Amino acid sequence: MLCSWQCVSVDLNPQDKASLLLIRSWIDDPNHAFSSWVGADCTNWTGIACHNHTGRVISIDFTTMNLSGRVHPSMCKLAHLESLILSKNSLFGQVPACFGWLKNLRTLDLSHNKFHGVLPDSLMRLGQLSELILRGNQDLGGAIPSWLGNFSTSLEKLDLGFNSFHGEMPGSLFQSRSLKYLDFESNHLSGTIGEFSQPLVFLNLGSNLFSGTLPCYSAAARSLKVLNLANNSIVGGIPTCIASLAELTHLNLSLNHLNYAISPRLIFSEKLLVLDLSFNNLLGPLPAKIAATTEKSGLVLLDLSHNRFTGSIPLKMTELKSLQALFLSHNLLTGEIPARVGNLTYLQVIDLSHNALSGSIPLTIVGCFQLLALVLNNNNLSGEIQPELDALDSLKILDISNNRISGEIPLTLAGCKSLEVVDFGSNNLSGNINDAITKWLNLKYISLSRNKFTGNLPSWLFSFQAIQMMDLSGNKFSGFIPDGNLNVSVDFNNASYNETRLPLESLEIQISVAVVGINELTFSYQLPSTVGIDLSDNLLRGEIPDTMFGLRGLEYLNLSYNSLDGEIPNLEKMWSLRALDLSHNALSGEIPQNISNLQDLAVLNLSFNSFSGSVPKNESYKRFPGAFAGNPHLCLEGEGCDDDAKQLAIPGRPFHETDDEGPILAWVFCLSAVVSCYSSLMVLFCSSKTRRYIFHTKGSCCVCK
Repeated sequence: MLCSWQCVSVDLNPQDKASLLLIRSWIDDPNHAFSSWVGADCTNWTGIACHNHTGRVISIDFTTMNLSGRVHPSMCKLAHLESLILSKNSLFGQVPACFGWLKNLRTLDLSHNKFHGVLPDSLMRLGQLSELILRGNQDLGGAIPSWLGNFSTSLEKLDLGFNSFHGEMPGSLFQSRSLKYLDFESNHLSGTIGEFSQPLVFLNLGSNLFSGTLPCYSAAARSLKVLNLANNSIVGGIPTCIASLAELTHLNLSLNHLNYAISPRLIFSEKLLVLDLSFNNLLGPLPAKIAATTEKSGLVLLDLSHNRFTGSIPLKMTELKSLQALFLSHNLLTGEIPARVGNLTYLQVIDLSHNALSGSIPLTIVGCFQLLALVLNNNNLSGEIQPELDALDSLKILDISNNRISGEIPLTLAGCKSLEVVDFGSNNLSGNINDAITKWLNLKYISLSRNKFTGNLPSWLFSFQAIQMMDLSGNKFSGFIPDGNLNVSVDFNNASYNETRLPLESLEIQISVAVVGINELTFSYQLPSTVGIDLSDNLLRGEIPDTMFGLRGLEYLNLSYNSLDGEIPNLEKMWSLRALDLSHNALSGEIPQNISNLQDLAVLNLSFNSFSGSVPKNESYKRFPGAFAGNPHLCLEGEGCDDDAKQLAIPGRPFHETDDEGPILAWVFCLSAVVSCYSSLMVLFCSSKTRRYIFHTKGSCCVCK
């Protein structure tokens, strides 16, 4: 009989009370959680529960109390303890061997702490243990003990994920009759992936070194709900017997070496919520039918990206009415985007990038009115941007770069007021920049690069408060660089990482929606580490605004290949600058002496201008070889121009040789799940000038690649 806050007062057993006070003496408690440990009433002691009649401590739960320190040996004197949960703290040291004395223990949870060493053999005495959870102690490891699968006939849950265990799994684990939940994610386990003889419900062996071919898991045909074998070295094809797992809700086989075509007989039950086969060598046509009854399928996430699938997108895929995320990128798909894609009204993320899709963006896509991210870059799409796309008023990410899309940016896109990341680069778009863009108040990244835009840059160009990267290079913009609003952007003007600015990795935006019952699916993304402006390769003229050289947070500035003139003002405020390219203009005057004081500056190119005077002959400038080439009136300090013309004429390295190609390089999906709820994780790694996205759901465990 367990006594908690709901019970009448119960006197704490004096021996147990003395043990608890000794436990407290070894633990640092900055949140004063133990301040309630006074008096004899057990119901007032935070984290402690006692037997209603005897007053003996039978449960300890210190979850997320921000505790640190070592576990006092007196904890092992609590002989009646049935549940010991110390998770999500900073407790350290080896797992106490004396825990083996706690013969009544049913739950032992030491997860997400800093325990190290190996598992003590004394734990094999815990014959009544039903849950052993040691997840997230990265220095806890060694070989998995041979007794782990048969020390308790009651063991149902074993979670050793995100630790440092190595070697092969002991054979006892494959035979443990009581085991239902097994999680060894993110260790260094090896050997052949094996068949289990028990009816498992949850199996997660992701991110290890397992090899061999995929088993059928026949013993779990009527029980297994979550199967994650991602990020191993599994080879061969996907056997059709996997489809016999009738209760399966999550299947993640990504990041392996699976190959061959998918059999048309591989048809899953309607219960499947997540299917991730990405980052393999699967080929042939996309599976036309994924669920036995497509219209009844509950599939929420489908990721077949980074394979070698060919052919067109099957129409049956547009009948997966519950689909919220569809990833088919980095394949060899051809044909047009099916018009019926608009039937997927729950769709929030669609990535068809890096294929050979043709035709125009179907107007019916506005039927996906909940869409948050539309990623179609690196295809052969043509046509114009349809004005009706303004119906996607929840859209945050729009990437149609590296296609053959023409025409102008429709004024109606002002209706897409939620846009934060926009990439129209490398198309055939033309016309002026219209005022529709001013309505994208949350804009963080925009690229219109390598198009055919013309006209003057608008006065409001730098008026976006959240902007971090703006790339308008490779067009035919003319006129002057606007000097207004440059003080609006928070990131352009933040002084340094050491002052008010947070690392960009921490800037994350999330959107939550209901998936199944009370569970939530979260789509979030993080912006890159580079804050910059690129107006290179245009027809701009006039002087560079002084305010642009006062942007203390700017890391990247490229104004090369224009017709800019005037002098470079003082650069002493540009503390964060890492790359500066002003080459191939008509700039004049002397080189600012304080350039060498910019400690973070790694790339400098001032070549092919009309600078004059002398360049200091010191070590600070030697780190920029060729940065001053093509300035005939520029000399080394203390020497004649004629003597050093050759030294200053060494060609500089243009930015174009160092830029990463394309705005979105790769989607990576990670599955994170528990038996009763949906939880998945997908990470998009991008180049330094672009973005990183994360797509996941709230859950208590993570199965990542």
